[in-house]
Amino acid sequence: MPESSVPARAGDTRLRLESSAVAYVLKGFPRLSELFVASEILRLEQIGLDLRLHVIKAPDEDIQHPLVDRIRAPRTYLPQTTSLSQTTLRRWLRENLPSFLPSLRRVARRRPLGLARACGFTLAQSIRGRKTFWSLPRKLFVKELLLGVALADELLDEAEVRHIHAHFAHGATTVAWVASMVTGLPFSFTGHAKDIYTPALNPGGLLPRKLRAARFAVTCTDTNVAHLRMLEPTANVHRVYHGLNAELARLLDAEPPARRDDATLRILSVGRLVPKKGFDVLVEACALLRRDGVDVVATIVGEPGEHAETIRRLVAERGLSDVVDLPGPMTQQQLRSEYERASAFCLPCRVLSSGDRDGIPNVLVEAMACCLPVVTTWVSGIPELVEDGANGLLVAPDDPDAVAAALRRLHDESELGRRLGVAGRETVEQRFDGDRLARRLAELFLAEAA
Repeated sequence: MPESSVPARAGDTRLRLESSAVAYVLKGFPRLSELFVASEILRLEQIGLDLRLHVIKAPDEDIQHPLVDRIRAPRTYLPQTTSLSQTTLRRWLRENLPSFLPSLRRVARRRPLGLARACGFTLAQSIRGRKTFWSLPRKLFVKELLLGVALADELLDEAEVRHIHAHFAHGATTVAWVASMVTGLPFSFTGHAKDIYTPALNPGGLLPRKLRAARFAVTCTDTNVAHLRMLEPTANVHRVYHGLNAELARLLDAEPPARRDDATLRILSVGRLVPKKGFDVLVEACALLRRDGVDVVATIVGEPGEHAETIRRLVAERGLSDVVDLPGPMTQQQLRSEYERASAFCLPCRVLSSGDRDGIPNVLVEAMACCLPVVTTWVSGIPELVEDGANGLLVAPDDPDAVAAALRRLHDESELGRRLGVAGRETVEQRFDGDRLARRLAELFLAEAA
């Protein structure tokens, strides 16, 4: 179904899959960094879809967005497993197989042919996905087979479920596909960024095979659509932007936060402390601004990641401990206050050598919804949101001088910042309305039930 045939009908306040439900397969839920997934689930519920959440990993975060408490969908967790990467498959099976034996027995009795198909797929993919010809078969797929069988066992007892949908194109989608093989239910998936651009996450040409097997795939940028269709020209791929998250949309109501002139350039950035966000570039830009006599402070909000120590060390080396603050993760209410205090938002994203990258970072949409002028880079799908000089400023990746110059321009030209902020909010209202985009996704599920 082409995207143009999936209308977002503003007048439809309730859409229903009569006597049908969609099983959502998620690696983890809830997750602070994946508020866009929770927003999607909530909005689909609000327009009438019956959802069932099947989660691979148990919650492991202390902070939870209030939005999660508004989700009514029943949530089940698959059997929890130990790490497979640092042990042998035999030892891992000895520790974990007992948790899966009841599901294996029930599925073998109820869907023997489906289980045989899934086992055949796992054997073939374990060999196909080897790092070299002489390497041992990839043991990860045995784990995903067991998780898929456990999911199938749950779905066979949920007669209302007519479709399976996974978020992220690697592990969760493999588990969903295995469950589809066993149960015969159709499946689809949403691909985002790292999961579709990093071949190691789908070894042995697995992603094109998923695209062929799935009823449809969803992704969040036109750039991603082109990439997926290059991998598999026959793929049925739809672009559905994430949209402004439901919690911030509620907090903003109809009025953007008031923006005032400030002698201090207050920079805000948000994201997990990982290399693709380019926070090191932002720190270097802050050093350049301070060298040039600009009164600048920067707040980088987000969960620790593999780049956290690098960022902290760079802050110390540049003598910026009084300039750059790393407060860790925040609730949406706290983050909204940061959007209000800031005079500019900066996220200097980059594409890593592994292929990892962002699509359209959701925090850019949030900042623009708050009338906060943004400085970011022209990588990946970002230019689909930000038009240089029209609703934000775009610079080259890995260029601290260009980032510093753009931020200095916003500081020196307050009217420019106000104009870009207003235009950014208009862009979000016109093209990134979360309710309208959820209806588009709902139409895809409705088409499957027709």
